[in-house]
Amino acid sequence: MTDATQTAPQRWKPDWAWGTILAIPLILAVLAPAEIRPTIIFALKAFANTLPFILFAIFAVGYLKATNAETLLAKAFEGREGRMIVLAALAGGISPFCSCEVIPFIAAMLAVGAPLSAVMAFWLASPLMDPAMFAITAGTLGVDFAIAKGLAAIVIGLFGGLVVRSMAKTVVFADPLKNSPVKSCCGCSDENGPFSGAVNWKFWQDAPRRAEFRDTVLENALFLGKWLLLAYMLEALMLKFIPAEWVAQVLGGDGILPIILGAIVGAPAYLNGYAAVPMVAALLEQGMSQGAAMSFVIAGGVSCIPAAVAVWALVKPRVFVAYIGLAVVGAVLAGISWNMVTLM
Repeated sequence: MTDATQTAPQRWKPDWAWGTILAIPLILAVLAPAEIRPTIIFALKAFANTLPFILFAIFAVGYLKATNAETLLAKAFEGREGRMIVLAALAGGISPFCSCEVIPFIAAMLAVGAPLSAVMAFWLASPLMDPAMFAITAGTLGVDFAIAKGLAAIVIGLFGGLVVRSMAKTVVFADPLKNSPVKSCCGCSDENGPFSGAVNWKFWQDAPRRAEFRDTVLENALFLGKWLLLAYMLEALMLKFIPAEWVAQVLGGDGILPIILGAIVGAPAYLNGYAAVPMVAALLEQGMSQGAAMSFVIAGGVSCIPAAVAVWALVKPRVFVAYIGLAVVGAVLAGISWNMVTLM
């Protein structure tokens, strides 16, 4: 689950991402006029090459949203705690819904007694992978990288859930919830939460569901189009103006230090999950190690604003710090593992 629908209420309004897309050629006109045309051509070609994956992602999310398939997530929080952790990590790794949309759902699960361990497993896995993210990652960084990231998301969710389960009675995780009620940060209006109602796989037979499909496809087309176009323009600028020697020196090599630095740099540099993919592609081309790339996307994905808000909104600061800590440790371990695989 990622933040692919978080801007839906504002889809017809200009925002800073669109503004930046328009501003880049204007800035280049002043500072480097010769780079305007190459930058635009590079971005458009890269966007066209990724278009089949973008279309798949858009229609896949639209179908899952229109059928109300997100209600199936609630089943991950039923049964024994160990089973819940496993199912929550799997559900988090494949669910296609925005991070803030699940706030009322998670609040309800915690309120009725779902263990924090299962919730943590879901929270850690959910920002890292979904069908749309897999398609974009596979199209840009390769299927192997996308599969590895998806597996890392599930394993990190399991790791976090098991750690929380083993430390459930410690001061860190005792009494984890904030007392104040929390509403969704993306304006979900369903008073029963975004995960209520029946699943209808043949959504086209129902007019409201057809409308939901149409709106979701449009929202995600605008969202993905905006972020990927901006990302490809930034990728062109990075390839042109950031010295490859600097990237190779800081984030290259096979040791653990570049992987740790990738995780540390990932948090502040990660503007958006989809925009990060072309950024990583550019860094890899300039000498970033495979392990550092994996730790970058894992640590950045979990700590990005939508994902972090979903956790901060519900739990006390000590639990939030534990969430970030588990993510960084998981990111470094994932980076080490992926580096070893690519060197075999």
